[in-house]
Amino acid sequence: MANLPRQDDSLQPSSKDNDHHLHNQTIKSHGTASESIKAVAIYEVVKGVGALLGAGALWSWHTDLEHWLTTATASWQQTFGQLLAPQVDSAVRIAQQASKNWPLFLLLIFAYASLRFLEAYGLWQDKTWAYWFGVLGYGVFVPIELYYLIVSPFDWFKLGILVSNLLIVVVVYRNMKRKGLI
Repeated sequence: MANLPRQDDSLQPSSKDNDHHLHNQTIKSHGTASESIKAVAIYEVVKGVGALLGAGALWSWHTDLEHWLTTATASWQQTFGQLLAPQVDSAVRIAQQASKNWPLFLLLIFAYASLRFLEAYGLWQDKTWAYWFGVLGYGVFVPIELYYLIVSPFDWFKLGILVSNLLIVVVVYRNMKRKGLI
């Protein structure tokens, strides 16, 4: 082994070394998204892909939509009973409304998916605008979801949506605070 000069561990690091270490920590904290933000970004991608898959399924069955919706609803009720029945009914109503104007419906779905993908990209790349977009985009729905949870019969699905949106707002807010954005 080569004779290397011995380093004295008792010596304190110079201020230059300290500055370099702090600079590297600053770059790390401001240049890469945290794991929790990456999880939110993945959630956004899943929502965007889900919207596109749903639109694709409806488009492929739109010529016989009423028959398909009746069959799917009956199959759901046979398998799961009344579990998520209000959400299934709501999805059926939306699909029936969409069938009246497919081009507009598909345009709205692609716009929604594009926003989800754009936010996911911004969060993954640790962009300031994406943090603001995320906290405001989810935060605006919290009072509305809370209102519907209170005034309508209790629904676990609505509670789950409220809790997930609150969790995302807290995660994004904490990361914004850590990065000094607020």
